[in-house]
Amino acid sequence: MKSLVSLLLCLCYFSGLQAAPLLLDGRSSGQLLNGQIELLEDRDGNLSVADLARPEVQQRFQPAAGKASVGQSRHPWWIKLQLARGAAAPAQWWLEAGSVTQLDLRLYLPTHDGWSERQSGERVSFSDGRDHAYRRMLFRLPALDETAQTLYMRVYDPAGNSFPLRIWQLDDLTQLATEENLVLGVIYGIIAALLLYNLFIFISLRDSAYFWYVLTTAGALLFILSMTGHGFQYLWPDAPVPFWLDRVTLPSLWGFCACRFTQTLLQTRRHVRWAHHLLSMALVCYVLAVCLEAFGQRLFAAWLIALLSLTSIPAALGSALLRWRQGDVPALLYLCGYGLILGSISLLLMRTTGLLQPATWNAYVFPIAVAAESILFSFALAYRIQMLKQERAHALEQADREKTARLAQMQASAEELQVAVHQRTAELARANLKLSARERELQHAAFHDPLTDLANRRYLIERADAAMSDAQRRHESLVLMLIDLDHFKPINDQYGHDAGDLLLHTFAQRLREQVRAHDLVARLGGDEFAVLISGADAPQHARDIAVRLLAELARPVLYDEQPLTVSVSIGAALFPTHAEQFAGLYKAADEALYRAKQQGRSGFVMQGEDSPPAPPSTALDVFEAPGGLT
Repeated sequence: MKSLVSLLLCLCYFSGLQAAPLLLDGRSSGQLLNGQIELLEDRDGNLSVADLARPEVQQRFQPAAGKASVGQSRHPWWIKLQLARGAAAPAQWWLEAGSVTQLDLRLYLPTHDGWSERQSGERVSFSDGRDHAYRRMLFRLPALDETAQTLYMRVYDPAGNSFPLRIWQLDDLTQLATEENLVLGVIYGIIAALLLYNLFIFISLRDSAYFWYVLTTAGALLFILSMTGHGFQYLWPDAPVPFWLDRVTLPSLWGFCACRFTQTLLQTRRHVRWAHHLLSMALVCYVLAVCLEAFGQRLFAAWLIALLSLTSIPAALGSALLRWRQGDVPALLYLCGYGLILGSISLLLMRTTGLLQPATWNAYVFPIAVAAESILFSFALAYRIQMLKQERAHALEQADREKTARLAQMQASAEELQVAVHQRTAELARANLKLSARERELQHAAFHDPLTDLANRRYLIERADAAMSDAQRRHESLVLMLIDLDHFKPINDQYGHDAGDLLLHTFAQRLREQVRAHDLVARLGGDEFAVLISGADAPQHARDIAVRLLAELARPVLYDEQPLTVSVSIGAALFPTHAEQFAGLYKAADEALYRAKQQGRSGFVMQGEDSPPAPPSTALDVFEAPGGLT
């Protein structure tokens, strides 16, 4: 019994704290309701409209006392409103929720069997979130009578919960909307006209400051359209507001372009380095805010934009003041325009964080400030262009004076200069001829044997790789012949190296005479030579060459009337029959050469046509080590 009495006393006490129902009369149209609402913060985010009937939940409601914003909050808020009509008041009323950019708003109206939910905000399309085509959220209430009806509203937006509520008769609201659209249309027209005007100037001048001004003005226009609700109504009405058009992304894009415009107009990179770095940091933060919004971190993105005022605003104001002190007139116009924007942004931040309650007088401050700022910035750009023209004219005048002086000096020394040019040209031509000749000599020396003027082993390897690729493409054979002089060392020992050099030189000439022009003859070192034979008839031609060589190279060579006679041993291998790589082809030809020597020298052996036992050949090692042949 005591517990029941205590409960009844508590209920009576808390019912006394609750706001009284609002009695509507004929003059209530357009009345602000925030003085009669009660607020409840849903810290767990799990309350439903059915839970609100519980007494312990009702006790948590607190009078709003005119409050229309609770600022940035990660929790949903519940709003309780009680309405009744007087005897002479109309029964049909409309409820306006004045927050245009609210993420999620749900209105719960009583029915005979419970509650009906009406969802609005940026999570649904424009038409689905309203009962009438108005830029703000507008709901048709059930017919009211003299009995108080309780309405509930749930608002959620981590970027800022705002809920200015008004009650309307539809005719009064329609007349107000006409007046609002007229004022806002003038503001839109001014900004759009400046945007197009400066866009044409940018197309003509290609000046980067005009480029960023156009982007900044376009971003501001989109931002204003989003804030007033006309963007949602006319530009993207058929779907929920995407993240790239919401209340976080649009101001971020606008702020990014405004910072770049500041850097370009005031030339902060050259004149105010510290401000340039702060503005660059703000650019990064704006991009980060958009990324956070894209990944659903709306609260952190909103706070990041709010905290950017600690860097971007001092940087912009400081750079403008310094540039003005330096004599830059556009900086003064920029300072005036930015001051208007700064004041309006401060009001927006105060509205967003709940420090300033939404009201009619501060709803139009930002659009008007942007229009005035666009005009001042346009004047600043025009003055900047005028200054650039003056600087350019002065530079051209200075350049003309310098050009005249240079022409006079050039005319005075024209003949002397012409003679010097001719002399230098002749010297360079002679030097180029010497360099070309030296280059040809070096290239020839790099690929030819100095004694016989035949190709050396390096040139043979490069030509062989190309020849094998070409033969494989043409489906032809390639023959590598290795030729070794028999009994060459005794001639060197008996007659000296001069006799050996003469014999090698003569042998090279005879060898070159016995092959075709496109066949390659090379000296591998010492008394060893090679012939690379290509073409469709390469195998038969190789045998013909071998017969001629055995006869021709056996003729004696005269050295001081002394005949010097040597014979040759020849080994050959076919590509791709005996090997598909040059190293293998060389080894096969060397084995054939070894067999020719085993058979008594002065002979020719084609690999595969004779099969005496092959020695443990080191031909591959000799090929791979350039110092192996001497």
